[in-house]
Amino acid sequence: MIKDGAYFHEPFTEDLVRLFFMDKIIYEGKTKYQQIHIFSSKVFGKMLFLDKKIQSAQVDEYIFHECLVHPAMLLHPEPRKVLILGGGEGATLREALRHPAVNRAVMVDIDRELVDLCRQHLPEWSKGAFDDPRARLYFQDARRFVEKTREHFDVVISDLTEPLEGGPSVYLFTREFFSRIADILTDDGIFVLQAGSADPFYHCFLASCARTLKEVFPIVRPYWTFIFSFSLPWGYVLASKKFDPLGLNAREISERFRERQLDHLGYLYPQLYPSIFVLPRYLLAGLRKGEVLTDEKPFIWKA
Repeated sequence: MIKDGAYFHEPFTEDLVRLFFMDKIIYEGKTKYQQIHIFSSKVFGKMLFLDKKIQSAQVDEYIFHECLVHPAMLLHPEPRKVLILGGGEGATLREALRHPAVNRAVMVDIDRELVDLCRQHLPEWSKGAFDDPRARLYFQDARRFVEKTREHFDVVISDLTEPLEGGPSVYLFTREFFSRIADILTDDGIFVLQAGSADPFYHCFLASCARTLKEVFPIVRPYWTFIFSFSLPWGYVLASKKFDPLGLNAREISERFRERQLDHLGYLYPQLYPSIFVLPRYLLAGLRKGEVLTDEKPFIWKA
């Protein structure tokens, strides 16, 4: 049992550990699927950790979630049906529902207890999104949902935890799973996922996600931003059947921000949008070394 005024240890890898001073412990416990820690920090505000891995912090969760959601949503000319995989805090759902064309947003999370705890202790993340009449919540395994559903979606957003050894996400980043995602997308559908660190040393997961998606989708665009609470640049990958984010010109980007009333976002704005797709040389080189992930040979992150 951890106590107020102690340090929380986050094992990023076997070679790197971060320490966070905890002003107040809000919740500590374990669900059927994962260990949960919620505490407050003077620097980061409220923080959520799953299996001792940071998920988001109050000071900058909007940066992570705006970058995850809006590049794909803005790229689609009229996203009406959205599927969110994971996203227990409700912030991904919150951002997707900002788009006025959305009339159905389905969120699938395996851990009902986690969602309930986030609603109770982290309401600043969801800001009422769970109660929006357009939202539908399903508590089940994301892969099972994707394999069984008969619905088709304009945008699918993967806000899943990284594939930790023994965790619930190991088989949610494979070619077989991505192929099924493509099946449930509309003909002009777009898929986006958070893909872990984009730093100079630990970007192998990002590279392998991008490489695997190229086996399934004709257009694949990795992108990145810096997340203060992660102490790292963070990677995402957008995969599309039809639309290329690099094909939008400045006027089109500005018009979509304005039409969808997104001028008040805390991080993204029209001039920044194209820049997140500009990658440094080390990432461009690293992406060429990505491996194709399969059910037989998935990526397993060992802390």
